[in-house]
Amino acid sequence: MIRKVELQDAHALADIYNHYIAHSTATFDIRPIGEEEMRKRIATLSACHPYFVCEEEGKIAGYCYAHPWKEKDAYSRTLETTVYLAPGQERKGIGTQLMRQLIDECRRSEVHSLIACITEDNQASCLFHERLGFTQVSHFKEAGFKFGKWVGIIDYQLIL
Repeated sequence: MIRKVELQDAHALADIYNHYIAHSTATFDIRPIGEEEMRKRIATLSACHPYFVCEEEGKIAGYCYAHPWKEKDAYSRTLETTVYLAPGQERKGIGTQLMRQLIDECRRSEVHSLIACITEDNQASCLFHERLGFTQVSHFKEAGFKFGKWVGIIDYQLIL
């Protein structure tokens, strides 16, 4: 079931996100975040932008949200998307359901453009976004340093 995020989801979302911090370059965060930090992030982002979770059998299977891409006023109708799935929930259609809900909500909110910033070694996410209609618009080499190596960033865009 896809639903809007709630503050009480913070613990589960922090657990999911911390998995990616510890085991992948999907995020360039290096230190785990606590439940309170995640609660603050949820409160800040969900107050102004779409933020959804997928709940399966009482557990959070994944989440996604949109947030400002850049700070200047002219960018206000362009948002960046973020999506994370709980370990073991990949390839079940959950990410697609979440992102379709997010895209639909952004369209209703008169957002014009969505940007997905993906690490170059995350080919599954690149293919996922391409299937949703995003197209690659940039490739920044060696943009972040994690796990002892330089990692580039690929930006994908969807014009709504």
